[in-house]
Amino acid sequence: MNEYDLVVIGSGPAGYSAAMRALDFGLKICIVEGAHLGGAGIMNGALTSKTMYELSMDYAVAARTDRGYRSGSLSVDFNEVIKTVTQAAKEKQYQMLSQIETFSEGKSQKGSLCLKRGWAKFIDPYTISVTNDEAVETVKAKNFVIATGAKPRKAPGLEIDHERIIDSDDILKLKKFPERMLIIGSGIIGCEIATIFSNFKQTEVHLLDRANKVLPYEDNDVSLFVSKNLEDNGVNIHHTAHLRTIKKHSDHLEVILDYEAGNSKVIEVDVALVAIGRVANTDKLGLKEIGVETTERGTLEIADHCVLRDGNNTCHIYAAGDISGHTQLYSVAEFQGRLAAEQIADKPCYTLDYSHMSTLMFFKPELASVGMNEKQVRAKKIPHKVAYYSNKLVNRAIAMRSTNGFVKIIVSNDDEQKILGMRAGGPQASAYIVSVAHLINHGNSIQEVLKIFYPHPSLSEGIQECLRTLSGKSIYKPEAFPEYIKFKEWNPED
Repeated sequence: MNEYDLVVIGSGPAGYSAAMRALDFGLKICIVEGAHLGGAGIMNGALTSKTMYELSMDYAVAARTDRGYRSGSLSVDFNEVIKTVTQAAKEKQYQMLSQIETFSEGKSQKGSLCLKRGWAKFIDPYTISVTNDEAVETVKAKNFVIATGAKPRKAPGLEIDHERIIDSDDILKLKKFPERMLIIGSGIIGCEIATIFSNFKQTEVHLLDRANKVLPYEDNDVSLFVSKNLEDNGVNIHHTAHLRTIKKHSDHLEVILDYEAGNSKVIEVDVALVAIGRVANTDKLGLKEIGVETTERGTLEIADHCVLRDGNNTCHIYAAGDISGHTQLYSVAEFQGRLAAEQIADKPCYTLDYSHMSTLMFFKPELASVGMNEKQVRAKKIPHKVAYYSNKLVNRAIAMRSTNGFVKIIVSNDDEQKILGMRAGGPQASAYIVSVAHLINHGNSIQEVLKIFYPHPSLSEGIQECLRTLSGKSIYKPEAFPEYIKFKEWNPED
């Protein structure tokens, strides 16, 4: 029987980072993975979807005709696209595997790593079985990190056949661009997939939006920005629509949609893709054998440093990543894995603050967020000021001929005027959002931030001018450009 200091169940961003941080402390580590090395962070998730997004954006740029040049006989081969996406995933997988082999048992003096292929199931609090097609192996450990991630959520009453009715895991299995596609779900995943396929201009894309706007948790102006861009890109958005049924025919799917207004519509598509969120992978872990129960959402409840919040002899068992019930972000999973490893090594650094997480949304153009939005600030009854500054006034965006974007910043309406949140859309939004995340984490006020020199010409100057707008000091004034610059204040008594 093999015994380890730490067994990590799952090799996604949470599991892999936990293993590598534990390696820093000289521990003997075993990683158990039943599917793809890297989990959804690499295959059927973050890396593959973003690779496909980047290829689609390249194609969209090449297809533009408003920049003084035109590409002739532009075409796209779906199989080559999928081949390129798969190559990207394999490149990262082999990097991960190379590191595991570098620190393999018997070779490394610092600590050791071992990768076992198979599905883990608890036998007791210190023992798991690892099952694959060839054998069942028993493994013991002093500590465990459960990092099994999440899988696509199923739609009630709708059978996923993985051919014509699919989920996000099935995109790489498609043989060609669907002529017509229905995407069920208008959250981040649904809008990203709609962006990708509409960019390639090979597919008639329909997006089912049960609410009256996409990204319903965001402020209205942000949701409308995304919605308009999707429609301008050719996406047919069915607002306030509910899926009644999908009837399979030999050569198409017949979809019946019921609208809030009372009318119905029947459309034909070739593929229906379900994108209504993800649920934690807990069902095969044998949690009952260790006296652990999941929450109503199917996740594992964790305390500080990601240890299970459970009193049944599980103080040595941790959970990290999507399975923990916190925001399903690669960066969150990675941080949680690292913190779990530090606690296991008795070297805790700090607890995570989940309130200032940066989020990237890969639309056309991209959208980034950090901190609170207006809805959240109002729910907390915090007096605040909001400024919106369009990229149409930012010199770098003008030079790029890409002015479809904005910066929106919320600050407290008091003497401190601390930055509470930001939303940004447009080129490079993913790059400069982190600078505002730093400002929020440090509790910086407008006055402190405005002392900084912003390089010119840069898109980050939009942040500077937005902050100046909040202080009444902007170079371009809201009165002169009411469509491009907006300012408002809110107090709980309003």
